[in-house]
Amino acid sequence: MSRLQVVSGKGGTGKTTVAAALALALATEGKRALLVEVEGRQGIAQLFETEALPYEERKIAVAPGGGEVYALAIDPELALLDYLQMFYKLGGAGRALKKLGAIDFATTIAPGLRDVLLTGKACEAVRRKEKSGRFTYDYVVMDAPPTGRITRFLNVNDEVAGLAKIGPIHNQAQAVMRVLKSPETAVHLVTLLEEMPVQETADGIAELRAAKLPVGRIIVTMVRPALLDGVDLELAKAAPRSAIAKSLSSAGLGGARRGGLAERLVDPLLQQAGEYAERYTLETEQRSVLVEQDLPLHELPLLAEGLDLAGLYELAALLRKQGMS
Repeated sequence: MSRLQVVSGKGGTGKTTVAAALALALATEGKRALLVEVEGRQGIAQLFETEALPYEERKIAVAPGGGEVYALAIDPELALLDYLQMFYKLGGAGRALKKLGAIDFATTIAPGLRDVLLTGKACEAVRRKEKSGRFTYDYVVMDAPPTGRITRFLNVNDEVAGLAKIGPIHNQAQAVMRVLKSPETAVHLVTLLEEMPVQETADGIAELRAAKLPVGRIIVTMVRPALLDGVDLELAKAAPRSAIAKSLSSAGLGGARRGGLAERLVDPLLQQAGEYAERYTLETEQRSVLVEQDLPLHELPLLAEGLDLAGLYELAALLRKQGMS
């Protein structure tokens, strides 16, 4: 598995949930994973039912087998101060610039600079080693921006390296791109089995491939159980009303004659079957589009009781079972 796992997806598809579950799955059996948030929404803190994350790496969960999940909410202003200190040794001068509002000004008027800082911080965590020579984190999982912005977000360092031909900015941008365009990185796309998110996923994969960024896997979320397959649906359509009523009656649901309880249940049942058939057809078509992308495809179920911390661990176990760790 690549050491930097980038998770993107159209809004509402559950990308933050997948990123969190993936971090838990990767940390299983004594591993250490860092879960990085770059959008400032504090979605990770909500999922793990903890207080808002500061700009520091903090342990937020223990994975099965004794592994650990750390989390970091990257603040672009503070990341810029780190950058200034790292390359220019500004120290107190950098803090003075922050007080004057210069840091906020710089990160606001130059959104590309924000992306450089965010990706740079994540890549620094990937490369960081302890005194023993061991990597500080076995895996870094990034809850990245949505699919429509992911290629530009990850590729911004290439643009910066081209603009700044020499010096620490050029060197830093090149170092980040060496990580992002290497086998150390995998960009996963999260989607639902619906037309718009599936199309956005296909478009995102094409853009990532064109930019020579390493596409990983497709993860479909909130998948509802298949109650009937295509054959069953065709049989249901062909069955006469009287036969359906008799089947309901034999199951103990009242009389099959006109006006009987079983007979009155036929119309609502056929309506539900029609709605299910329409959804089944749509989902089958969208799944085919995803299969055409020629990437590993994973599916996570819609949790009947909603998503809580226990549900997050359940999804992590499913990802691990499906080979995403």
